[in-house]
Amino acid sequence: MKIIFFDTKSYDKESFTKELVNYPDIEVKFLKTELTPFTAELAHGYDAVCAFVSADISNDTIEVLNLCGVKLILLRCAGFNNVDLDTAKRFGIRVLRVPSYSPEAVAEHAMALALAVNRRLHKAYVRVRENDFSLNGLMGFNFYQKTAGIVGTGKIGAAMARICRGFGMKILAYDVFQNPDLKDFVTYVTLDELLAQSDLISLHCPLMDNTYHLINHDTIQKMKDGVLLVNTSRGALVKTDDLIEGIRARKFSGVGLDVYEEEGPNVYENRSDEILEHSVTARLLSFPNVMITSHQAFFTEEALAAIAKTTLENAKIFERGEETPNEVK
Repeated sequence: MKIIFFDTKSYDKESFTKELVNYPDIEVKFLKTELTPFTAELAHGYDAVCAFVSADISNDTIEVLNLCGVKLILLRCAGFNNVDLDTAKRFGIRVLRVPSYSPEAVAEHAMALALAVNRRLHKAYVRVRENDFSLNGLMGFNFYQKTAGIVGTGKIGAAMARICRGFGMKILAYDVFQNPDLKDFVTYVTLDELLAQSDLISLHCPLMDNTYHLINHDTIQKMKDGVLLVNTSRGALVKTDDLIEGIRARKFSGVGLDVYEEEGPNVYENRSDEILEHSVTARLLSFPNVMITSHQAFFTEEALAAIAKTTLENAKIFERGEETPNEVK
C-alpha cells in the first residue's frame, strides 16, 4: 500500500518513521506541501493520502483525488470538519480518522492555559526578563472551591473534569450525551445554568452546525462577570468579534485560546516575517488578559506515537476491507 503524506513536519516524519518498522508492506512519501485542490494531483499513483486538520479536503480537492485513483483519506487528527464527506461518499472514498490519541494531552494544555492566563504568567515572564519584579496587574484567583464548567464531556472533556476535580473545584457539565463515568463528581446542567454559575469555562465539544459560534454575544452575556474562558477545541466555537466585545467590556478575567477563527494559514507555520492578512490575532493579543498558543494542545510524545500507530492501523484495516469505528460517515 502506498500513502502520500501532506503538510509533514519534522516531528510527523519522526513519529511515523518509528512506527513504520511495524508495517513493512506500507510505502510512504512525506511532503511538506499542504493538501489543496492545486496539490492534490501529487497523489497520482498512491492508494491513500494522509492529511491533518488544516488541510483543504473540499469538494474540489476530493474530485482531483478521485481522478488520481485515491480511495482512502487518512486523517491524523480527530476533527473532520475540513472534509467534504458527501463528495467522498459519492466517489466511494473512505475517510478514517484518529478519534482519540491522548485526551489527557489536550486537557492538560487546557488547564495550563487556564492557570497561565489566570496568574498572568506570560506577562510575569516578560517582566522578570527585564528585571521588573513588580506585581501590578498580575493578580489572579484561586481555583480551589471555584466552579468549573465543562462544555462537552467526551474523552477530553472527561479528562479536564478529572483535572479540575484534583484542584478541588465544583464541576458542572453540559453535553447532549451525559458521560456515566463522571456522574459521581460532575453535575450535568443546562448550558444557561453552566454559563451563569461557572468561574472557569472550558470548551471540549466538536464543531457542528449546532455548536458553530456557541460562544457569542448572547451566551457571553449569560456568563458571570470575571469568568475565565478556555478553548482548545475548534476556533469557530467562539464568535471572535463578540469575544473581543466581551473582553473590552471587562466580562472576562482571562481568555486562553489554543484555537481561534481564521487561524488556518497560521497553523504550525513561522510567519514572523510576514504581514498577516487578518487582524484577529493582533486584536486578541493586544489584551493583557488573553493568551494564545499555536494549536499545540495535542503536542506530546505520547500523542504523536498514538497518532502514528492508529493512522497506520487504519490503513491496514482499509486494505483488509474491514469496518472500523474510526471511519467518518
